[in-house]
Amino acid sequence: MSASAVDLSPLLRLALLAGVGALLPLSWWWLRQRGAPVRQRLAALTALTLFLTFDLIVFGAFTRLTDSGLGCPDWPGCYGEASPLAAQADIQAAQTALPSGPVTFAKAWIEMIHRYLAMVVGVLILVATAASWRARQALPHSPWWSVATLVWVIVQGLFGKYTVTLKLYPAVVTLHLLGAMLLLLMLVLQHESLRQRPWPAAPQGGGRDRVTPWVVGAVLALVMLQIALGGWVSTNYAVMACSGFPTCNGQWWPAMDAGHGFTLLRELGRAGHGGFLPFEALVAIHMAHRGFALLVFAALLALAWALHRQGQATARRHALALLGLALLQAASGLSNVVLGWPIAGALAHSGGAAALVGVLASLLARLQLAATAPSLSLSLIRSGRERLGAA
Repeated sequence: MSASAVDLSPLLRLALLAGVGALLPLSWWWLRQRGAPVRQRLAALTALTLFLTFDLIVFGAFTRLTDSGLGCPDWPGCYGEASPLAAQADIQAAQTALPSGPVTFAKAWIEMIHRYLAMVVGVLILVATAASWRARQALPHSPWWSVATLVWVIVQGLFGKYTVTLKLYPAVVTLHLLGAMLLLLMLVLQHESLRQRPWPAAPQGGGRDRVTPWVVGAVLALVMLQIALGGWVSTNYAVMACSGFPTCNGQWWPAMDAGHGFTLLRELGRAGHGGFLPFEALVAIHMAHRGFALLVFAALLALAWALHRQGQATARRHALALLGLALLQAASGLSNVVLGWPIAGALAHSGGAAALVGVLASLLARLQLAATAPSLSLSLIRSGRERLGAA
């Protein structure tokens, strides 16, 4: 085995960069929370990680939209180096050989910044996991939740690896996006558990309008499915398969090939049998996302209306957030089609989807906490009575 085959120095340099990059947010968190109770400190750390995870999702969309996913065609470094600076010769050679190809200095930096940010998020989750396990007696939830989050961020790293090494394989890229949304959801649930903010009781006579965790969970599932469809549109470059709105290429029901379009195990631009993906397949992908958007939009409006009718200030704030995000998604989605996929509109669409997942996850956690609070209080009262009786 050659020495280069076992050279771990690039990986060690990347790990060092990740640690140094994480020092700034961790120092800020420690200085602000050093005298706070342990649960408050963990809630602040989770909120910080959540914020950076949202940024990572948006920057990941920027990486994809600028065609920078293969800016460094190896993983985890760039041509075996920890940064594009050290890989200048290789990048220059690749760019000279194929000027219109995926490798340029700008794309290499975009890709590596995305990886650096992902590593910082990973370090923060590692720190949060260690802190949660150490303070497990003070947690309102099992410390295994933090362990599961750490395991999932490692899985996300593997998705990132295979996104590059498999040359933007559509199914892997879409799973990478869904995995990021799931990571965001897990962090929101942990943050709400640490904050312990139950949903306020509904006013008297408002029982018929009560929103349940099952309803919010169903809407969240619809949003996640729509995100998967949106990821499939983006990774297959099917955004511009339909021009015009509300028609597609001047037709209400254009020719579509859903069989080829939704063949999951295939390379980018290729059909399952190995030939080129027909244009009708791209139209089918686009129309599926566009059609399902109507159902999701209606579900979000119905949930927002039900929350508004409950009357509490908290419910109405969530209703306004859902309404605003639904309108943002509609406007940014239309801009992608009508204005020719502008990068600002596409980023707003990706960020809006992540924000929807965050708001719905927060709402779900708070409703679930309110649903379990009475039984928890009753069990504590019974436990206290039993202890008094034993005494």
